[in-house]
Amino acid sequence: MSNGRRPKIKEPMDDFIGSSPAMQHVLKLARCAAECSSNVLLQGEIGTGKQWLAKSIHRMGGQELNSFYRINCGAFDENQLEIKLFGTSSQPGLMSSPNGGTLMLQDANLLPNRLQAKLLEFLEEQVEGVSGSAAEVDDRVSVRLIASSSFDMAKEVAEERFREDLFWRLNVLPITLPPLRRRKEDLEELIRCFLRIQNTESRIVDKIHPDALAALKSYQWPGNLRELQTYMERAQALADSQELTPELLPTSVLGDRQALDEAVFRPTDEKSLVYEFVYNRLRKAPGDSADLHKQIVEPIEKELLVQILDLCNHVQKKAADRLGINRNTLYKKLKEYGLEKPNAKATSIEADDPS
Repeated sequence: MSNGRRPKIKEPMDDFIGSSPAMQHVLKLARCAAECSSNVLLQGEIGTGKQWLAKSIHRMGGQELNSFYRINCGAFDENQLEIKLFGTSSQPGLMSSPNGGTLMLQDANLLPNRLQAKLLEFLEEQVEGVSGSAAEVDDRVSVRLIASSSFDMAKEVAEERFREDLFWRLNVLPITLPPLRRRKEDLEELIRCFLRIQNTESRIVDKIHPDALAALKSYQWPGNLRELQTYMERAQALADSQELTPELLPTSVLGDRQALDEAVFRPTDEKSLVYEFVYNRLRKAPGDSADLHKQIVEPIEKELLVQILDLCNHVQKKAADRLGINRNTLYKKLKEYGLEKPNAKATSIEADDPS
């Protein structure tokens, strides 16, 4: 919620790394956010640095002397969360902190429905206060609100898990942080930064072996900055020299895909999964490929057929009905993908029509 004041802008934190075009765009938006007190909505995958960016906005806005509060909406039950946010009759909550500052509402998509309504009412009262005198505005405006989510909030609204009216109150200044695999230009600088943080007088790692750097750049970083920081902390603890070598890296980074699947987080919402599949196929395809539709769409169609057949106990008429296609069309596709079993067509018809 904006109170019309424009704080003195300062440079971002020294440890907020981002020279890539993607991060320069994010920092440009962050500077705009720091110049006012409007609500900010930070979105991005888990581990992309939303908390770091929120703190950067807080400091760039000249708020060093005021508190930065962070509350995770998924870490408390509804009553605890209500008290922390809105307080009690004898004690103010974070939303009405007399000391001002910035409140980061982490995982805002997990805010219970009743508290979504209460937060909306609180923000609406702030809007109504803008039309009053300057003194009235100062009395009403409390902390600067920065909400964050690892989910697509527009999708949460569309699927009726989050209030649309509250979404628009929070989404005044939206900023989406790119995943690490979209900003690999920053990777070496980030590696050196995380190693530097872990260094001590008795243990220093300040060199990177070219093979280790190549492996790190080839990796897709499903856990983003959080995963990178963890691996650099581990490498620094295990190192017996001043160099980061391939032997210090997890097998998943070095190409063990099974270890990767077992060890790290991957996005689970449908949009992210589809996006990643298409992105990875395009990245691996030769630059002059002229059959991208076949490379990308056919694996998905084949997997759909396999799973539908399993759901329908391999009764093709039922599978065709579920897919909304002609049974002959289904049979041709099964044959095309090598999924048609001997006598499967006759068997499926007999199973569906016992007469």
